[in-house]
Amino acid sequence: MDINATIIGQTIAMIVFVWFCMKFVWPLIIGMIEERQTQIADGLAAADKGARSLEVAEIEKQKMLDEARGQARDIIDQANTRANGIVDEARTEAGTEKDRILASAQAEVEQETNRAREELRGQVGAIAISGAEKILQREIDAAAHKDLLDKLAAEI
Repeated sequence: MDINATIIGQTIAMIVFVWFCMKFVWPLIIGMIEERQTQIADGLAAADKGARSLEVAEIEKQKMLDEARGQARDIIDQANTRANGIVDEARTEAGTEKDRILASAQAEVEQETNRAREELRGQVGAIAISGAEKILQREIDAAAHKDLLDKLAAEI
């Protein structure tokens, strides 16, 4: 094989090209690669941090939900207790009102009974006096026995 000037020229051109690339192009490419690696590493670290933050937030959310459920149960229990108290109070008031109404009705019935008895006594007395008058008018003088008739009417 002949070594001629073109091979030597090509070799020198290749060496100059490699030197130029190593001196000027290669550091730029390496810098961009390192910058990209740094960005990727930062992104992965941020993703890990975000995942940990998400786990912490999930735990915090669960705690808050449990606390809210507990408060809701407490509120419902208080409401049920208050409702039962109101119902018991209403029952007590209704029982008191019932007793008062029954006592009032019983007193009214007793008054009406007494009134009816008095009225019946008056009517029976009037009937008895009327009957006695009729019997006595035939047999005895009414003027002579007026005191006796008044006493009889008062007793009835």
